[in-house]
Amino acid sequence: MSELDLAQLHRQALAATRKVVAEIKPDQWHESTPCAEWDVRELANHVIAGNWWAAELANGATIAEVGDRLDGDILGTNPLSVYDNSAVAAAAVFEREGAMSAPCAVSYGPVPGSVYCGHRFIDVFIHGWDLAVATGQPTDLDPYLVDACLEVVKPQAAMFAGSGMFGDGETSAHGEENPQCELLKLLGRTP
Repeated sequence: MSELDLAQLHRQALAATRKVVAEIKPDQWHESTPCAEWDVRELANHVIAGNWWAAELANGATIAEVGDRLDGDILGTNPLSVYDNSAVAAAAVFEREGAMSAPCAVSYGPVPGSVYCGHRFIDVFIHGWDLAVATGQPTDLDPYLVDACLEVVKPQAAMFAGSGMFGDGETSAHGEENPQCELLKLLGRTP
């Protein structure tokens, strides 16, 4: 997968998750999600904060420089607007010239921007599915993005399963009847 493709996939995942965030009803923000530790608001906050972190870290900032600015609830009274602003910043930072090879000082790195962008693509895309499940929205994922996400996830499946970042994922879910089920199982979800 080329670096340009990865940045574009990340942008497309941000757009797909935006559609879900836009349809969250006012009485659904405290519903349970497939991420046991987070309700809908907390999970949306995690995604949005992650977008802001990406905008900072992929632009050369360190975790210490960001400090606690992104801690706590950053959704305010208009979560969709906050999501939009964070998504624009996150997408743009990975589309800059040289962004994919620039080092990002993430908690598990430094890693090249391409690695961090891949992880942000997975995080945004799968948490969009989590939010859809929690709020009763359609859960069929874009097949093109599913296939691309599988391409990023499969080589790292054991690491993801061991990290706890995506639940207790299976390290191999081959033989599934469809790629979406395979992806969800690899990332600790029940399709």
